[in-house]
Order: sequence, then structure tokens, then C-alpha cells
Amino acid sequence: MTEKCFEERFRDVEENYKVITNRIAEAAVRSGRKPEDITFLAATKTVPAEVINHAIGCGLRFIGENRVQEFMDKYEKIDWDKGVSGQIIGRLQTNKVKYIIDKVDCIQSVDSVKLAKEISRLAEKIGRKMPVLIEVNIGGEESKGGIEKAALPELLEEIAVLPGIQVNGLMAIPPICAEKSALCNYFSQMHQSFIDIRAKKIDNVFMNCLSMGMSSDYAEAIECGATMVRIGSSLFGPRDYTR
Repeated sequence: MTEKCFEERFRDVEENYKVITNRIAEAAVRSGRKPEDITFLAATKTVPAEVINHAIGCGLRFIGENRVQEFMDKYEKIDWDKGVSGQIIGRLQTNKVKYIIDKVDCIQSVDSVKLAKEISRLAEKIGRKMPVLIEVNIGGEESKGGIEKAALPELLEEIAVLPGIQVNGLMAIPPICAEKSALCNYFSQMHQSFIDIRAKKIDNVFMNCLSMGMSSDYAEAIECGATMVRIGSSLFGPRDYTR
């Protein structure tokens, strides 16, 4: 597809990027923080590299992919030289870690000791320490990845000692809620866990990032304490699953 074919989509991305950054700034102020305290990560599942690069040209600096294969397919086409951070935000199988261990800056979906150990082992082999987030299944939904909130302390204790990773925070996707109050309750629970863990000052556990909130609820997530939001369709438009 030529660049001309993307012209309308490029214009939409430019406008959407402005709207989202303004909304993030407003929500940050409402939460008593500064706009720069919130990281805007674009969820790029099914989005062509050309469109991602246009968003990078608008100022985007964090991108997250759900699938390893898609990340690898796009990797050589992304404008990494603009200072962009690539992250994995989807469920990750242990046998896929080897493909991305030297290419991503953070893995947001760690939810087992087995996965953490494999990340640590491969990171050590290349002389790095991989930042990770622990994914929490805050709604206890069988269809979603992540650990139960009650299991979080035990998991942290087991993986904090691994030499090839650094726990940088938590990630969550709350259930779909009809009422804003119910949604905010899930976000607030996550924020409280984030604060409680930080207060314990566990070695190799740094609560720097609370990744929660997506296209439909990122403003609410920020108001409840999120430090990173993962936005896809509001920036890029509806996903094209035919690609």
C-alpha cells in the first residue's frame, strides 16, 4: 500500500493524537498530577508500520504489541531511531520470549514464575535486566490472563530474586462495566495494591508504572492513579482483522 493510500488515515491519526494527549493532560490535572506524569502507549495490534510511524512523527514514543509474530513482522519497519520504546502487552508464551528478549524495553504481561524465570534466563544470557510488569486479573475473569490479586504477594516474592528481570510495576485490564463507579472500583483496587507494594520496599521491586486504561476508559484510569494508558482504536481507528 502506497503512502497516498494512507493519507486519510494519517490525518485521522494526527487529529486523534491531539485529542488523546489533551484528554490525558486534563485527566492528569484532575488527579492532582502533571500531564508528563502519564505515559501514552499506543496499542498497535493490526496497525500497519506506516501508520505507526506517522504517529511517531506526531510525538508518540511508546508502542505496545500483543503478539510476538506481529511485533517481529513490523520490527524492521518501525522508526526506532526516534527514541521509541517497544513493549509486549499481550499474553506471552515462554517459547516466544527468545524472539523479543533483545528487542523490547518492557514485558507487561508477566503472570507466572515460569514465564519470569525464562525471561530472566534469556536476559542474563545477553547481559541485560528486563523490566517487567505483573499482570493482575483484577476481575477474576477466566478469559483473561493475569494472576489473581490475592496471589500477587507470593508471586512477587518468588520472582523478585531473579537476576535477569526488574519488576517495574503492575498491569491490568478490568472487566467491562456498565457503571462508571464499578469500573473505577477496579482501577482503585489496582492503585491501592500498587501503593501497598511500593510501601513494602521489596528488593528488585519498583512500583514505577501502573499500566491500566484503554481507549474506552483511559481518563477514568488516570483519575484513579494510572501512570500509563494503552490506547489503540481511539488513536488508529477500528482494528482491521483482515490484515
